[in-house]
Amino acid sequence: MAKTRLAIFSITLAMVVLAAFALQAAAQAQATCPVLGGTINKDVYVDYKGQRVYFCCAACIPEFQKDPEKYLEKLKAQGITPGKSPGGPEKSGK
Repeated sequence: MAKTRLAIFSITLAMVVLAAFALQAAAQAQATCPVLGGTINKDVYVDYKGQRVYFCCAACIPEFQKDPEKYLEKLKAQGITPGKSPGGPEKSGK
């Protein structure tokens, strides 16, 4: 009986771990600008709270900076997880 419980527990634990990995893998890399929706330019970005957010053009950066959380929520709703910023102070590209 104890072996059966241990086997069931082990299988359940393995399923939970696999589900967590599947959810993590399902997060998409950012490909579109959160402000205008255009294709991102990897040279145009803002590092915000440890995340690097890319934009289609430099004109989108000031709009993002007015309400960054709004645009991060927009990305999250699309299943997009911004990449991690390489560290250091918050900065902008271009």
